[in-house]
Amino acid sequence: MRAIQAGTILSSLLLSSLPLTLSQLVLPSNLPGVWEYDGCYTEVDRTIGAAAYADDDDMTNEACISFCTARGFQYAGTQYAQECYCGESIATTAVKLEDSQCSMACKGNATEPCGGPSKLSIFHSSAAVGPQPNPGVNGFSHLGCYSEGTTGRTLTFGVGTIPGASMTVGKCTAACDTSGYKYAGVEFGGECFCGNRISNGGAPATSGCTMLCNGNSTEFCGGGNRLNIYVKGDLPPTSTVSGIISVTAVPEPQGPVQPASVGNYIWYGCRTEATGNRALSAAVSATDEMTLEACSAFCSAYTYFGVEYSRECYCGNSFNAGSVAAPDSDCSMTCAGKPTEYCGAGNRLSVYAKNGTEPPSTTAISSSAVSSSSPQATGLPEGWAYKGCWSEGTTGRLLNHQAPDSQTNSQVVCAAYCASKGYTISGTEYGVQCFCGNSLFNNGAKIADSQCSVNCPGDASQKCGAGDRVSIVARGEPKVDLPPVPKKTVGDWTYSGCYEDNINNQRTFFWQSLFPNVMTPKMCLDRCAEYGYMAAAIEYGEECFCGDPANIETSGATKRPESECNIVCPGETSSICGGGNRLTTYFWTGTPFYSWDFPQDYRAGKYELLINGVTVPLMTSETIQGKVSFLSKWGTGPANETGAYELDLSKVGTNAAFRELHLKTDVFCAGGVTLPDKVGRQLTVGGWSGDSTYGTRLYWPGHDWEENVNELSLQAGRWYPSAMVMANGSIFVIGGETGSNAAAVPSIEILPYTGTKPLYMDWLERTNPNNLYPFVAVLPSGGIFVQYWNEARILDEKTFATIKELPMVPGAVNDPRSGRTYPLEGAAVLLPQRYPYTENLGILICGGSNEGPGYALDNCVSTRPDDANPKWVIERMPSFRVMPCMAPLPDGTYLIANGAHHGFAGFGLANNPNKNALLYNPTKPVGSRITVMANTTIARMYHSEAITLLDGRVLISGSDPQDNVNPEEYRVEVFVPPYLLNGKPRPTFTLSNKDWDWNQKNIAFTLGSAAKNGAITVTLLGSVSSTHGNSMGARTLMPNVKCQGTSCTVDAPPSAHVAPPGWYQFFVLDGGVPAVGVYVRIGGDPAGLGNWPNSDGFSKPGV
Repeated sequence: MRAIQAGTILSSLLLSSLPLTLSQLVLPSNLPGVWEYDGCYTEVDRTIGAAAYADDDDMTNEACISFCTARGFQYAGTQYAQECYCGESIATTAVKLEDSQCSMACKGNATEPCGGPSKLSIFHSSAAVGPQPNPGVNGFSHLGCYSEGTTGRTLTFGVGTIPGASMTVGKCTAACDTSGYKYAGVEFGGECFCGNRISNGGAPATSGCTMLCNGNSTEFCGGGNRLNIYVKGDLPPTSTVSGIISVTAVPEPQGPVQPASVGNYIWYGCRTEATGNRALSAAVSATDEMTLEACSAFCSAYTYFGVEYSRECYCGNSFNAGSVAAPDSDCSMTCAGKPTEYCGAGNRLSVYAKNGTEPPSTTAISSSAVSSSSPQATGLPEGWAYKGCWSEGTTGRLLNHQAPDSQTNSQVVCAAYCASKGYTISGTEYGVQCFCGNSLFNNGAKIADSQCSVNCPGDASQKCGAGDRVSIVARGEPKVDLPPVPKKTVGDWTYSGCYEDNINNQRTFFWQSLFPNVMTPKMCLDRCAEYGYMAAAIEYGEECFCGDPANIETSGATKRPESECNIVCPGETSSICGGGNRLTTYFWTGTPFYSWDFPQDYRAGKYELLINGVTVPLMTSETIQGKVSFLSKWGTGPANETGAYELDLSKVGTNAAFRELHLKTDVFCAGGVTLPDKVGRQLTVGGWSGDSTYGTRLYWPGHDWEENVNELSLQAGRWYPSAMVMANGSIFVIGGETGSNAAAVPSIEILPYTGTKPLYMDWLERTNPNNLYPFVAVLPSGGIFVQYWNEARILDEKTFATIKELPMVPGAVNDPRSGRTYPLEGAAVLLPQRYPYTENLGILICGGSNEGPGYALDNCVSTRPDDANPKWVIERMPSFRVMPCMAPLPDGTYLIANGAHHGFAGFGLANNPNKNALLYNPTKPVGSRITVMANTTIARMYHSEAITLLDGRVLISGSDPQDNVNPEEYRVEVFVPPYLLNGKPRPTFTLSNKDWDWNQKNIAFTLGSAAKNGAITVTLLGSVSSTHGNSMGARTLMPNVKCQGTSCTVDAPPSAHVAPPGWYQFFVLDGGVPAVGVYVRIGGDPAGLGNWPNSDGFSKPGV
């Protein structure tokens, strides 16, 4: 039985659900939790309307409350006996009525009131319902909701091992714990970050952590620019504000300070380094997690410890000569591992003394250690030379990679080390230190050679810098990087400005890719350009976003001061790569990657309702008689269905339009083709479970379906298989699973049975379950093309061994594991083969999704497999689309319709139907082939179909999402292409010969009148079985045609590899306007299928 769409008022409903008095109806008394009846309210075009569903069989108030609770709403209301609505509050314009006004009995409980016409029975929960922050798991406690940092990530380590679609707090905390981190944070519903501190200005937030975890809808996983943060162990004593942990509860203070003491060490002061030596030289360590506490522990055997450059720790019992006190304010760099405390600066140490010890007298450095001369080193790597003495940077190190200290260090040793690591510059300092890089940073300056006065411990004839002085050796002249700025141009990309991100918890640009520790502007911009995006932006130094310039306006993002984009690109330190929640943004200013047409007249085509159907079809095809065959999930469908129906288009508008047919097993998710026998029998193989998976069913048009699994069956049971007529006329069956979500069937078998068992294909087993309903086609070269998940290959048509593996099929810009076949479902067609058939056959695949968060793809890809080195060409689509259908049209274009904007194929796994049609014209330049067509008003999601009819229209059917939002769809539509709306006359023709041999010449047909619109052409479209985005049998051929007046001839395609044997729609076009077509057979029945199967239980037409 059909589900009623939420909000629909049916006159029959009002007649069948007569109002009762309230004395006959009783409000439920045992409501869950703290839910209570609130009253009867008027409907004011959504009194409450944040979520809704309808159930004309089982609606009750309790069911509605459960539905709203699961979605976190505190108000639930029933209306019209069968409709449920949820919300956060009641509309202020709604009026509370007498309870007696809500007098319609619930469909699922005739003793309860479920609102009335334009009236709602409303219930309210006085306590929060639905999802809540996880209080703690895996030894971690919930610290609270935090904002992202202003100068980088609040938690700096991103976890990439958890699929975004399955993210939970438990998985994130476990990953951080395994990696040894103290903090874990979840963000954007599917992202996990770890760290040992709250970094970069991240702070408690009073709101914004409202996104459900993708893997657990009962808990929150942060939000846009918001993290739910967890800390290892129990929380410290806290104070709270509105349930949010206040700043005082964060383990680290907010502002950087110089603590008065660290354990038993007392603040001694800020000091300079010694003359030509370290101030403290007994022991040294360095780490990017440096804290004062870590340094004090390392130096616990010494009287003093000092921290410099945020990350370097020095120990000693005395200060070397030349180290003097400096103003405390000079020690201004925050600790690398704890940015709330200071850890020295360039040539400045934050020094602590054990128990406040007074300093002993300083120790003079030996005269042998310092010299004013600067002899040139010999034995340097080829091309390397000494480049002078340089001062350390004023805001950080002059060179950004530090090697371990060495007592055998020298200019030669350090240069050799840096060269081996791929660097072009080396620097020695304090004798034992070696630094490397490809540029000199942080405003360091070249100074007198005499200032680099410390002898190298490994070669006293060389100088190895001094305190705050670096002896530079380089290959060529060292590059000096100026203070980083946004790169103004990169090729044809132009810098647009610093923009906001995460407005209202939404990304400004949708697609995110990560380039940790290596990001340059070019990396990000090249990636976006490859996939056809004309806007690119970089954030947090390592995150690349791709989109379109219009996203700026639609997201509400505004341009911000340049100072807010302040994070240096780690792979190109002269450039800026965004900021915290700020995007360094570029627009493409070269030749546009795409140019779509948006016609507003007949060129957009139109949708029309054809008929209200009697079934929700899963598979649709047209018989060679021009009638439409519908197959549905009989064994699992409504009890009054037979599973098979035939629609006579000539009887639409009468009660005789549908003819009931019959099946014995369930064709739910089977494969199908039209056989090349002389009556065009239809074949389906496989199915839902048990015997159905072995099902091999035949339909002789005009008769009924025949099957007997004991006499005719597949060798291997298959659910979600594909089928194809081979060049030799046999039936190729590939792939599937043994049943519903069961083991893979990674094999190929042939019908009729050849005596050979199914052939195992390791690549099908390896790619299960993302390879179901693979796209298959006979190639003109003689091979068989197979596309599955994100791979493609060509098979030998006799042995089925792999002849060629194609490059990986591009998916999403940020995810090469995105796929094109079920359940990551796209749609595929073959591009036109035009006389004289010299161009290699093209394959077009549009849409799909990825296996993580289910982001639908917004591109098409195409290739020509028989090319010597086939490559995939990427073309943008105007919107995201998973579960599309594609129908070849007589004029050589393709209609793209149906599907959803997000999710996967399957029951309840997608949302936001894509109601817009597209037209793809392969004769136009790449990037300009798509025209945005008309919209339908009907959601066509999982289990929808599209086939081209003989009259040139496209029949659109089905949709069975089972998502409690969009109904099972019985209505059948047609899409009317522009060639039927342009006002031009349609041609007519007569064709006597409808059974052709390959390469047959001069097959005669006669026009009803002379051409009126332009050239006369012919198109042949293969007979199609449409299911799950797979148009099995689809093929487009444009043969040689000659006309003189109204007398014309057409030549048959040359071979079985150009046109496999079978039935084709034959269209005559006058200036692109098609006549009503007829079916012709090409190549006969070479496999003798007309005599198959050899069983008395099946009707056989003969050969």
